[in-house]
Amino acid sequence: MPSSRPRVALFVTCLVDLHRPSIGFAAIRLLEQADCLVEVPRAQTCCGQPAYNSGDRVTTRDLAMGILDTFGGYDYVVVPSGSCGGMLKHHLPHLFDDDPDLRARADALAARTFELVSFLTDVIGVDQLPNRYAGGTVTYHDGCSGLRELGIKQQPRKLLQAVGASVVEMANPEVCCGFGGTFCVKYPDVSIRMVSDKTRDIVATGADTVVAGDLGCLLNIAGRLQREGCRTNVRHVAEVLAGMTGQVPPIGEGR
Repeated sequence: MPSSRPRVALFVTCLVDLHRPSIGFAAIRLLEQADCLVEVPRAQTCCGQPAYNSGDRVTTRDLAMGILDTFGGYDYVVVPSGSCGGMLKHHLPHLFDDDPDLRARADALAARTFELVSFLTDVIGVDQLPNRYAGGTVTYHDGCSGLRELGIKQQPRKLLQAVGASVVEMANPEVCCGFGGTFCVKYPDVSIRMVSDKTRDIVATGADTVVAGDLGCLLNIAGRLQREGCRTNVRHVAEVLAGMTGQVPPIGEGR
């Protein structure tokens, strides 16, 4: 008999693949605990966001064609990143506005694509996890794309509490950290000011760890915390929810 378990393709993302593969393994653990059949397509590449944000629509469309071919046929595509998830759901389809057939394929892919924590809570209905977190208090940074494009706000907080994490809110958790992909390269002075404001807000909570759903934000925050001599740990939410914090060092350490 065919399996009734959803067949899920994990879109790993470039940053996770190159800088923090443990996030991908944590995502797989969480999805398998939710009774999903998980595959990681080997042909996947970038979501196209850097090229897209730089105005290079030709390269972005070429990457998008590869995504349509690689991720077709799955029940869902799950991404441990709000920014890459937002690219696939909201921007990729418009690359094919001049081709109704490709636009239909892109719309179908977008409808099946979800950020990891949103998928677990909003699609699968996960409200409990078998893992436990004993790493002290955490504060959650709301990444811009996850919050504003995908509506991710309470979902990660709900699951963090489900694994026993005590969440202490920042004064301004929804304010941008200043990363913004190519933004931090184009406007470094503005970016540094923004991430400095963010790290002050983080430290003021007294939390042991800052958690978020986007590795780009976390690398930016971790770098600034280290330069300022702050000892706050930095973790991706998937690592915390999957109970992997004892297996890998905080982001920015142990490299």
